[in-house]
Amino acid sequence: MVCVTPPAAGNGPWSLLPWRPPLYATGMAHPSDLEARVAALEARMGELTGEARAAREDAAAARHLAAANDRDLAEARRDIRDFRQATTASFNAMRSDLTDLQTEMRTGFTQVRGQLDGAAAGIERITSLLNTLIDQQGDEPGQTS
Repeated sequence: MVCVTPPAAGNGPWSLLPWRPPLYATGMAHPSDLEARVAALEARMGELTGEARAAREDAAAARHLAAANDRDLAEARRDIRDFRQATTASFNAMRSDLTDLQTEMRTGFTQVRGQLDGAAAGIERITSLLNTLIDQQGDEPGQTS
């Protein structure tokens, strides 16, 4: 129900109407049912009070959950940051180990290559001496070929 209060006489849209609207809605014009209306209002106020209390409790619970969510999110961010730092440190250590291994392998291959070159030179020298020896034996008198 709405209370309608007209503006001062001669001002506003009410001055154009040939009649004045009632001051109160028609359902509220009879004071005989005042007790019933007050009882209904009190009952409705009780309901609204309960709803307001429930809304405040819900809001407090939502704030609590939001704070817990913020803490959980901060913890997750910290865990991710720690994991990222540990992973980066692990990768850097692995990179260093692989670089050292690569250097050792290159050094080892160079040494093996030198030894193989020395062995090949030795085999070539032995082959040359054997060929010389065979040639000398072939030049001796009394040899038949």
